[in-house]
Amino acid sequence: MDFDLTPEQESIRKLARDFADREIAPGARERDRAEKFPADVLRKMAPVGFLGGPIPEQYGGMGVDYISHAIITEEIGRADSSVRTTLSVQISLVELTILKWGSEEQKRTWLPRLCKGEVIACFGLTEPAVGSDATRLQATAQNDGEGWVLNGRKTWISNGSVAKLALVFANADPSKGHKGITAFLIDREKSPYGSQAIHGKLGLRSSDSSELILDNVRVPDSARLGEIGEGFKIAMSALDSGRYSVASGAVGTAQAAIDASVAYATQREAFGKPIAGHQLVQEMISDMVVDTEAARLLVWRAGDLKNKGKPNTRETSIAKLFATEMAQRVTDNAIQIHGGYGFSDEFPVERFWRDARVNRLYEGTTQIQKLIIGRFTTGIDAIG
Repeated sequence: MDFDLTPEQESIRKLARDFADREIAPGARERDRAEKFPADVLRKMAPVGFLGGPIPEQYGGMGVDYISHAIITEEIGRADSSVRTTLSVQISLVELTILKWGSEEQKRTWLPRLCKGEVIACFGLTEPAVGSDATRLQATAQNDGEGWVLNGRKTWISNGSVAKLALVFANADPSKGHKGITAFLIDREKSPYGSQAIHGKLGLRSSDSSELILDNVRVPDSARLGEIGEGFKIAMSALDSGRYSVASGAVGTAQAAIDASVAYATQREAFGKPIAGHQLVQEMISDMVVDTEAARLLVWRAGDLKNKGKPNTRETSIAKLFATEMAQRVTDNAIQIHGGYGFSDEFPVERFWRDARVNRLYEGTTQIQKLIIGRFTTGIDAIG
């Protein structure tokens, strides 16, 4: 791949960076304190095109390539990981999944509205008793001849309380195990379902995390995404997309930690000079830079494969694993550089650290990424 960004990609980076600095970053601390969903930010993002970056223009998106998608996601993650989480779910888990698996009618019904921000979406896979092992979903979907009736509970669903569209996975034939899992697009206005917001989170406080309550929720067969029994395959392809955006966002968080640390270290004095002039502080900053640069290139390598239409599950898992682990190291160093001030939300680095922590859990834990990489390397599946 060419490591130089094209003029168009550079332009997109500037657009995303200027928007993030102007519209997202200034309110991040107050949204975090208040656990306020960034609805106002999303309304401003839609006209710029950021709610539909990689979606083709014919469906209302910007039609950008995957490197550009990573750049946008990184810049938004640099400003506020909560906003980036909402964006990742909207685009990577839902829009791109509809684009790949949806009927033409489903694409034309939902994608333009999602890209315009008229509809916020959520992705309903995780359940109270089912996390990493998605083959054992307990939510059910029964066909009664007139449509489908869905029952079950989902938890830790980003955007769950605010979403008007839910991409939900349920088992249409439990006797077939994961081969019975089927995907559904639930229009909340036509097929109401319940939700309960989750509060008291360590990080991502202004993003919405909720439980979804499916209590005899009736949907027509036209709401089914893909074929009966294809749900597990659809979910795994969606997670591939989601992991790419999580990795990109982690790079953004790490870059924000570097920027904040350099600004602080060049102003704060100790022993008669700025702390940036002390060797051990420079060592921490250099470690942060190397980690971040390496993660960014791993993300772009996965994006290059996506642009070429080549398989990229392995490379995306590598990027997700490395980027999310390094973001925790980098943000921890940032707190150390800030000293006691790093322990207070007077400076943003403690929020960066809190927000970075969940990246190692969702869209496949660090351990799941290692199993995926190990399977590709050895040819042996350590899970099943």
